[in-house]
Amino acid sequence: MSERNAVQVDFDAVAAVAQRLAVLLDAGVAPVSAWRHAAAASPSPVVGRLVAQSVARGSVARELATELLEARTLAPPAERAAWAALAAAWWVAVESGAPLAPTLQRFAGSLRDLSQSLRDVEVALAGPLATSRIVLALPAVGLLLGVLLGFDAPRILVTTPPGWVCVAAGLLLIVGGIRWNRGLIRRARATDATPGLALELLAIAVSGGASLDRSRTLVDEALREAELPSLEDEADAALAFAREAGVPVAGVLHAEAAELRRRNRTDAQLRAAALGTHLLLPLGLCILPAFVALGVAPIVIAILSSAVSQL
Repeated sequence: MSERNAVQVDFDAVAAVAQRLAVLLDAGVAPVSAWRHAAAASPSPVVGRLVAQSVARGSVARELATELLEARTLAPPAERAAWAALAAAWWVAVESGAPLAPTLQRFAGSLRDLSQSLRDVEVALAGPLATSRIVLALPAVGLLLGVLLGFDAPRILVTTPPGWVCVAAGLLLIVGGIRWNRGLIRRARATDATPGLALELLAIAVSGGASLDRSRTLVDEALREAELPSLEDEADAALAFAREAGVPVAGVLHAEAAELRRRNRTDAQLRAAALGTHLLLPLGLCILPAFVALGVAPIVIAILSSAVSQL
């Protein structure tokens, strides 16, 4: 599996399903029927499995969130958090009595913001990734260069004790450099799939008319069932601000969640921009020494062997 495919996540597909559900529900379509229509327009196996299960079980709106959590296993691993977040939003809205259509509309917008963030990160990573691939080819280029210059570098590496040492050192350095490179790229690409989700869920519960204590309980339960990070004390500052300013709590929570998504996007872009500098470390400490071990050292050994044999 390539590095690109390993992290490619189609959050837009989840956003499209949420958007379609919002439109259908706003038009008065029943929840189970809305999912059935969404499945007809979505290639995702998650939605197909959900609809099949709901029809077979005769499920009601309250049970669809649980069935979505069961069906999300059909999605790629990195995409499952988005489906889990959709299930949590659906469950909180149903349990709190909040309108489902605006809830899903806002959730779809959040997922589209995240998808754009991922695309921005991939654009920023394009240059450093191309550089890393070129750099990793240096040891092989050095070995080929020795052959073109007329030195029997492969024979020296395979048949002489000094050559064996060079091969062992070069391979260890190459493996270390590749692992280091991949670790740096993986960390640069690491993106929270649900930034601000807990605050959005709390805003949904509050807008449904539930008390703050009841809303926190609903959100904690939804996040626990969806295996997502808990609310903890994340909302305390926003709630304190809303009380002091005398403004609606839901609006403050939505604004704070949007700010968290903006920070998440900025942090991801900064990590991607810094990757070019960070890749100099495995280049200088692993790849260039491997180039010396496999490309330069055999030439030096060949020259010294020739000089000694002529004495």
